[in-house]
Amino acid sequence: MVYHYAGNALYYEKQGKGPVLVLLHGYPESNAIWAGFREKLSKKYTVITPDLPGLGQSELLGEIQSMEMMAGAVDALLVHEKVKRCVMVGHSMGGYVTLAYADLYPEKLAGIGLFHSMALEDGEEAKANRDRTIQLIRKSKNSFLNQFFPNLFAGHNIDLFDREIRKMKETASHTSPEALIACMTGMKLRPDRQHVLAGLNVPVLFILGKHDSRMPVERIIPQTMLPGVSFTLILGNAGHMGFYEEEKLSMQAVSDFCGQCYSLSEANHSA
Repeated sequence: MVYHYAGNALYYEKQGKGPVLVLLHGYPESNAIWAGFREKLSKKYTVITPDLPGLGQSELLGEIQSMEMMAGAVDALLVHEKVKRCVMVGHSMGGYVTLAYADLYPEKLAGIGLFHSMALEDGEEAKANRDRTIQLIRKSKNSFLNQFFPNLFAGHNIDLFDREIRKMKETASHTSPEALIACMTGMKLRPDRQHVLAGLNVPVLFILGKHDSRMPVERIIPQTMLPGVSFTLILGNAGHMGFYEEEKLSMQAVSDFCGQCYSLSEANHSA
């Protein structure tokens, strides 16, 4: 399905009936990463999986695409779908967008999940790394993609998930260098949102990978202490791609979390 936001096409999939679960993909992925989750979780929930602007089949919003801009696009889509309240789970960059959404529209959330993601802003070293990545994209987009995707997996899982890696590369190969750079720049400039975690009055789910070099467990654990209610799952066999590397376990965690969020929400509204 396609929704037009600010004159740009925003592609999304919607499946199932029941309470709404929104799944946001990471960089430079598409909603296709959630196909397995959407198929199974749609038996209990209305699952909405957009392609974030500039990625997948969605069109770019601007030269610099901030997390707030993407959160605004997601909100417009949910208004279009007449969604008043949802649980939102974001992978990596999708987690940054989820936090931006929680900052802007907290009243529309029953809970949020950070799937290999965090509330910290980039430090100086991380910003320098993003600048180097932008230069590589300008020089050779395909060289960047060939290096990027395998490194998201735990080393012992790279060969095992070769098909998924090739599929993600193929999808991302249709993304323009301008879109890749716009999203990368948006991530580089995102603010620290630990205050959002601390101020939320809904549950937060953290899913971490023991072998995740991009989001090391030791950096995330202190953030799990910030919300009033939080749940943490550490995937012992995963790097940064737990929805593939440990699909069954992470999917069950998201399903259980979603159910808990809506049960708590109903109890609060009836009290």
